[in-house]
Amino acid sequence: MALAPSELLFSLAGKVACVTGASSGLGRASATILAQAGARVVGVARREDQLRDWSENTDGETAVHVADLLTEGDCTAVARAVAQPFGAPDILINAAGVNTRVHADDVASEDWSQTLTLNLSVPFFLAQKLVDGMAARNWGRIVNFASLQSRRAFANGISYGASKGGVEQMTRAMAEAWSARGVLCNALAPGFFPTELTGPVFADEAKTQALAEQTCIGRNGTMEDLAGPLRFLCSSASDYVTGQVLFVDGGFTAK
Repeated sequence: MALAPSELLFSLAGKVACVTGASSGLGRASATILAQAGARVVGVARREDQLRDWSENTDGETAVHVADLLTEGDCTAVARAVAQPFGAPDILINAAGVNTRVHADDVASEDWSQTLTLNLSVPFFLAQKLVDGMAARNWGRIVNFASLQSRRAFANGISYGASKGGVEQMTRAMAEAWSARGVLCNALAPGFFPTELTGPVFADEAKTQALAEQTCIGRNGTMEDLAGPLRFLCSSASDYVTGQVLFVDGGFTAK
């Protein structure tokens, strides 16, 4: 059997990707990584200035769609909009998320509802609206963002952890539902990366160092660490991988 060259295995040339949360953090990094790999990328976020800054400063073909996913209960309009610039997406990256960091004693129903809506419900319903287009071509990739808190309990993280635990199981259920139609569904579970969402953590030098020491590698993550795993899950290199959660955490969960 002749093996495909690695540059073809990991290439995203000719693919269209939709990335939510593309204005900052891991979403922005993901959108940039896919554009650099040759995909035409539509970034989705609510903060227009930051979203356009990403698009204008990223090499490759990019477009933006401004939407507040938390308030858009029906993802149909978003799905239609992201298909306009380059055609129906082949790849969906569900990176938008929120972490309110409230103790269990103080969680309000509104906080709980918003967290589960943005972190769990929106990824499912947006995928549901896009999967038929992928299946029509018998090729698609859905990558959700799970978390260390999909399996670990952290202080002040009950609503976030509940949502991310749900993301892990949802990813398996998505794979069961859609993989036979050519749409592979996996998740990345990042360790601690310096982002807007983790800003409060990285503002504490002692806590940052303690987290680094918790990993097997001895450091926290950088955006460069995301590139290989993401390209793998979005490309033909992962043609026989579905329903999996890949922890990109420097071995945090191994200890």
